[in-house]
Amino acid sequence: MSNEVNDLIAALRDGSLSLEEVAQRFRERTWPRIKPPRPTSYLEMAEAANRDPEPNVPDSFDDVVAAYDRGEITHAQYRVLAEAVAKASGLKRRQGE
Repeated sequence: MSNEVNDLIAALRDGSLSLEEVAQRFRERTWPRIKPPRPTSYLEMAEAANRDPEPNVPDSFDDVVAAYDRGEITHAQYRVLAEAVAKASGLKRRQGE
């Protein structure tokens, strides 16, 4: 399935973009939230435990994890990209998004 994250990882793999270029794009983009809110009561915790795991969210960090799991990016590349996503997410929260 083609999306921006998968396309950037493919460009990294084929050498058309450097790791720093991909990381910069990761820092600049808006990332979808992939985890539901934490339960606030015992009842909500019990309901959450009975649900199936959340499906992967396309065009999210899930795609980066999947690429790493498939061996398409190295551990070092994964670490750089994960830090870029964390910076993007942290920056957006501080700016009130």
